[in-house]
Amino acid sequence: MDLKTSIRTIVDFPRAGIRFRDITSLLQHPEAFRYAVDQLYRHFQYTELHGLVAIESRGFPFAAALAYQLHVPLYLIRKQGKLPGKTVGADYQLEYGTSRLEMRADAFDEGSKIVIIDDLIATGGSIRATAAVVEKLGGSVVGCAVVIELTDLGGRENISPITLHSLVTFREDEV
Repeated sequence: MDLKTSIRTIVDFPRAGIRFRDITSLLQHPEAFRYAVDQLYRHFQYTELHGLVAIESRGFPFAAALAYQLHVPLYLIRKQGKLPGKTVGADYQLEYGTSRLEMRADAFDEGSKIVIIDDLIATGGSIRATAAVVEKLGGSVVGCAVVIELTDLGGRENISPITLHSLVTFREDEV
């Protein structure tokens, strides 16, 4: 199955010059969603891991379905102030400023092997911040997966040495 046909591109969103890759169109096609999750499962089914960390919010549906298939816990990393109790966080750069991602301080046990799941990687900032939080909590990142990789923005290189698995790649100029 060609997942690219299920991913809508919206030109000039959220601002002029941006080509937004919209996974909600993929989620609306059950066959495409199932195929994406099955591909992620095939990639990680033999990986020694103790849980998945899903990045807010578009990583949630893929990670939830994958955690179910792998029979592992799902941990959420969210924007600042969205989780109750004590949290651990990391800041990261956006094109237009900074943001912060946080996890519950008691999310998983020290020594846990974690895979990070998101819908898309552009520059890699949110994945780097997530990896920093996992490490602050005593875990180790054993891999990362996204549905969409924007190859022109250097995300794969920016998260190195974390291994990245992507299902679909887009160049910036690709419609």
